[in-house]
Amino acid sequence: MTTKEVLQRFEETATYYIQELERFNLEQLKQKPSENEWSIGQMFQHLINSALYMQLRNINQCLVLDQDPLVAHVGKTEDGAAIFAQGSFPPIRIQVPPSAQYTPEQPESKEQLIQGLRTVIQRMREIEPSLEKASKQNTVSHPRFGGLCAEEWFLLIEMHYRHHLLQLERLNKELLFNSIFAPKEGFINNIQVVKGS
Repeated sequence: MTTKEVLQRFEETATYYIQELERFNLEQLKQKPSENEWSIGQMFQHLINSALYMQLRNINQCLVLDQDPLVAHVGKTEDGAAIFAQGSFPPIRIQVPPSAQYTPEQPESKEQLIQGLRTVIQRMREIEPSLEKASKQNTVSHPRFGGLCAEEWFLLIEMHYRHHLLQLERLNKELLFNSIFAPKEGFINNIQVVKGS
């Protein structure tokens, strides 16, 4: 698959995310299924921030000359080789313990998320033409997948966005379930129900 095809597939996925955002209000975007899980809004923040501040930044580092001390000539790990051979993450749930460093903030607004996704799309469009001439020897290490070149970091963004479609589907179902079965304020069979009780 060429980087142009990857870009097209990425744009389709990111556009789908933007369309999905229209379905939610801010309260729904911030609703967490449990204390240790992310809300839909946090998932979107994770996608935006990891692309802008890790993956795209690492592409830029791979594109610079060999003088950058962060650029190495290191190969992929076994996990990295398997994921790139398959062209996607395995369809399993990956949970990282909550931490101030890794857990995304709740969004301030729906518009913040839409603008963030549009920014990632724009940056992907801008960087794609430079990948053709990029050296595959220049790599920046991923904590789990090992040394990835500029093109591999680009592919990783698309795979990452596609992988989180499973999480969005799961969170959508939980949100729907909770909206149907959560107690509402009012009276049920002459018993007063107060929300949050």
